[in-house]
Amino acid sequence: MGMSEGLLPKRILFVINPISGVGKQKSVEKLIGERLDKNRFSAEIAYTDAPGNATEISRKAAGEGVDIVVAVGGDGTVNEIASGLVGTSTALAIVPAGSGNGLARHLKIPMNLKNAIDVLDAGTVQKIDTATINGQLFVNVAGVGFDASVAKKFAASGKRGFSTYFRITASSYKDYKPKQYSLLIDGKLIKRRALLVSFANSSQFGNNTSIDPAASVNDGFIDVCIVGKVPEWKTIFLAPLLFLRRFDRTRYVEIIRAKEVILKRKKGKNIHLDGDPKIMGKELSIKINPLSLNVIVP
Repeated sequence: MGMSEGLLPKRILFVINPISGVGKQKSVEKLIGERLDKNRFSAEIAYTDAPGNATEISRKAAGEGVDIVVAVGGDGTVNEIASGLVGTSTALAIVPAGSGNGLARHLKIPMNLKNAIDVLDAGTVQKIDTATINGQLFVNVAGVGFDASVAKKFAASGKRGFSTYFRITASSYKDYKPKQYSLLIDGKLIKRRALLVSFANSSQFGNNTSIDPAASVNDGFIDVCIVGKVPEWKTIFLAPLLFLRRFDRTRYVEIIRAKEVILKRKKGKNIHLDGDPKIMGKELSIKINPLSLNVIVP
């Protein structure tokens, strides 16, 4: 449905993460002033100052009847704001200013800040699925194994951007040993030794890479992506397939669509939720929450 014209301007709150991504968010205030239709929107701006702050801000905004909360940041900022808006009538919008921008890319939101703000004027509201791991929300991709280990190192590095992420991934790959996982997928038990297990709500793993091009944010399923370790000498040939959206066709990837998953591992340790590292126990319960979040899309 199109965003309807009302007699009163829609209330829109921009939540800016000042340390997200690669510094693009500094120019957002100026662009809001230049690009946003003042007749249609009454705009406010809030800055986050600590982890979890964006969730509190967006939950309060939804309670006060704000129409749209805009995440100005990366997937972590999107995750926090979605956590405050899930199940409400307030819509999430994204102005991508992060390192990976996975959900924004999946939703075809422009990476150019000016064009992303223009989407707010012309965009439509769409309902999408969200999911949880042990009750904690994610909207794009979550997982365990190698990518969770990389997410932890990336967060600790203090440097953002794709080049840092690539360097950490490349330097960590050789020594990372696949782990044993037990997966109860919609009641069916399988056991796998894997480099990583990802739970994909969208097709985008960030930076235009994809393990699961067919993933959909509104099909009522989570895609369980079980990835084996590619021999090091083959990585130079297979890595480009992540960008060509064809890695899922290799024998190293198994994808199972699910409503509910229980994953067990030998040690409770790293996971990531939309790229942000967390620590959780040995048993993880993953559930889909269909069409639970309103988002603005082009």
